[in-house]
Amino acid sequence: MILAINTSTLQFSLALLKQNGTIAAEQMMFRKKGNFGSLMPAVDHLLAISDARPSDLSCIAVAIGPGSFTGLRIGISLAKGLCHALKIPIAGVSSLEALASQIPFAKFPVIPLLRSRKGEVFTAKFIQNHHQQIERQQEDISIKLSDLFSTLREPALIIGDNFEEQAPVFQDKTGTSITMLALPHYWNLRASSVGAMGLRKFTRNDLDDPYGIKPIYLRPPDIRPNPFSHH
Repeated sequence: MILAINTSTLQFSLALLKQNGTIAAEQMMFRKKGNFGSLMPAVDHLLAISDARPSDLSCIAVAIGPGSFTGLRIGISLAKGLCHALKIPIAGVSSLEALASQIPFAKFPVIPLLRSRKGEVFTAKFIQNHHQQIERQQEDISIKLSDLFSTLREPALIIGDNFEEQAPVFQDKTGTSITMLALPHYWNLRASSVGAMGLRKFTRNDLDDPYGIKPIYLRPPDIRPNPFSHH
């Protein structure tokens, strides 16, 4: 089984995936003021309701950001500790890539949004290839949410981690069809999405160094070319 951990967003989550990719169990929690006290008990609960033991785990998949600084440190530390104790490998997964993967069969580029500093989001651009695999088109950046719409030069599908705050920025752009919004219930980064990508890495033996794996931290650049201009 694969244990997946996402602590990069305010909705942190855990999931257990079987080797064939099916979800054995998943739990999402909403934290306030960085309270991660329920994280380890949640791991125990997930194993218990799945009739699984720690020794049944063959890999830990963990979201490595970008995202919450504190959350990333805690999630990656937990993943490292479990890998060390169980002597199993670790697979780091991009939080933005995992969020974009939650929109299957997308005909347009997918633009995932994760909260950054006040008024800003982490974002990138992905497309799905003919094998329904996510391919990166732009590097991760941090940008003011209010500026993001003006950078889009082609139709795109938006998915984020806070529908109530992020979606209105695009809903208010009346008279345009350049952006579409994913349905509200998709707007949470699920640990099962992190786990699915981690499972693919595990299958390919594309694993990370459990001692060297680090969070992806982004700082907004002072000057940056238009990140979403069409090449």
